[in-house]
Amino acid sequence: MGSSAVAQQRYPRQARLMMRVGIGYDVHPLVGGRRLVLGGVEVPFERGLAGHSDADALIHAVIDALLGAAGLKDIGSHFPDSDASYKDISSLLLLQRTNQMLQTRGWHIANIDATIVAQRPKLAPFIDQMRQNMAQTLGLSAEQVGVKATTSEGLGFAGREEGIAAYAVALLEQS
Repeated sequence: MGSSAVAQQRYPRQARLMMRVGIGYDVHPLVGGRRLVLGGVEVPFERGLAGHSDADALIHAVIDALLGAAGLKDIGSHFPDSDASYKDISSLLLLQRTNQMLQTRGWHIANIDATIVAQRPKLAPFIDQMRQNMAQTLGLSAEQVGVKATTSEGLGFAGREEGIAAYAVALLEQS
């Protein structure tokens, strides 16, 4: 008997928990005349991120991680920048809509872990609020949402302060 058959015999389908992992990445250029919004927090800075929505690279990476784990394509498929209704929209609202898509399909978020890459501004004072904003939007505890910030030590576009990037990983569960 193969290992798959043994696993099914030991753990019947209805007793097994399905888990899926997704990874997300987003980047936006820094420009004048825009607010800098990360994790739903307006961060005081002389420039903001360019984009169709509020350009929240952190939340966009999280959305892509969630959608990827659920096998639901990417953020642009669901919230295209060609749709005027998404112009300057809060990415927290897009995150809420993403969570509704997941729940409709029986997925529950186990945890999210994300990293922001920015040379400046210093983001440490805002991390807890970013975690809280995303956790509240998703109906999670703050402990289920990890957010970190790092620099690129002056290297690349982030190091030259041309833009900000974010990476995210999400774990979904379905029983």
